[in-house]
Amino acid sequence: MSSTPEVVVVGGGPGGAAAAYWLARRGHHVVLVEKRELPRAKTCGDGLTPRAVHELREMGFDFSVAEFHKCEGLRAVAGDLTIELAWPQHPVYPSWGGVIRRIDLDAQVARLAEAQGVVVRQGTVARPVLGNGRIAAVALIRHGETEMVFPRAVVVADGSLSRFGRALGARRDVRRPFGLGARGYFASPRSGDRYLESYLDLRQGGAALPGYGWIFPLGDGTVNVGVGVISTFHRWKEVNTSALLGVLVTTADPSWGLATGGAIGRPTGGKLPMSFSVGPVVGANWLLVGDAAGAINPFNGEGIAYAYETGRMAAEHLSTALGAGDLTRLQGYRQELDDRYGLYYRVGRAFVRLIGRPGMMPFLTRTGLRSRPLMEWVMRVMANLLDPADRGVGMAAYRLLERLVQVGPEP
Repeated sequence: MSSTPEVVVVGGGPGGAAAAYWLARRGHHVVLVEKRELPRAKTCGDGLTPRAVHELREMGFDFSVAEFHKCEGLRAVAGDLTIELAWPQHPVYPSWGGVIRRIDLDAQVARLAEAQGVVVRQGTVARPVLGNGRIAAVALIRHGETEMVFPRAVVVADGSLSRFGRALGARRDVRRPFGLGARGYFASPRSGDRYLESYLDLRQGGAALPGYGWIFPLGDGTVNVGVGVISTFHRWKEVNTSALLGVLVTTADPSWGLATGGAIGRPTGGKLPMSFSVGPVVGANWLLVGDAAGAINPFNGEGIAYAYETGRMAAEHLSTALGAGDLTRLQGYRQELDDRYGLYYRVGRAFVRLIGRPGMMPFLTRTGLRSRPLMEWVMRVMANLLDPADRGVGMAAYRLLERLVQVGPEP
């Protein structure tokens, strides 16, 4: 490998693979560094919304592979109330989503990047070498041996823990919400179901929690089962997501067969930074994308689509800056993040503060599930699928919601 790649991308997940793919497609010499050997499993719900499907389609992903299970919409459940909602029609995004294990998804997208000319270095740890306020070099460590490379720029995409990002001074804003989640795989006779199923009545000790449980069918005899809660209620530190997952397994619709089918492997979990809570997202010659930037949607905990999107955006800004020989142009990436997501994520932060109030989550869910038109609109908002033609209406609705649920100063 040349010791002078134009760009090093740290992390082989959705954000890193997308950034590497789009940079290479623009003609740049890119090295993608993944600390583990692919394929490798990741803690994730494995669900793909139409936004994620759109980004994969743009990269030429083959949706006919056996590992991909197509889904038509969302089924929401709260107590004795259930509603099925098809993915909405949209001029940009498809009206379908899907489920695929990250162990399969990430490996396949990495191959798409390789086909564009990206050099993928697996089982390799990347560490920054700093000098004069920028990344002067990147140390690539494999099997105890270190190789120094000297890229012009670096894309940081090493996930929610982002050790590389922390070494650059990136930190999470502790005033902003984050998610706590856990997921496991279970055998199920309904693995071929065409709807993602969400349980909106999570409880611990009888108290309703802000969050939801899910059952995502994989089409191969198994399902991904998980729970996620938001840190906007005062007793969030007492939440045991593994215990919540166990409750969901025993209380979910018996037709899924979770309680009798048994778990496949051990559940895993973690903490998820949301709403672009990590920064700075731009440095002298580096950018943060995906979970490393806290890009997860606060409304629904979706991270895959936003990792692909921010990876692509970073590649576009980086390519322009490299072509002009002016890395100060990377600041345009920060501005585009705010232009595209700023208002939406601010409303999302306000919304999760609202559902953190005692009794608010069950009140909202049971009210919503009794109105199909309302739930269809809520689905569009929470999945960020409003039609651009309705942008004016959407912005007005966001601002109204923001005013209604504001409960303190916005960080």
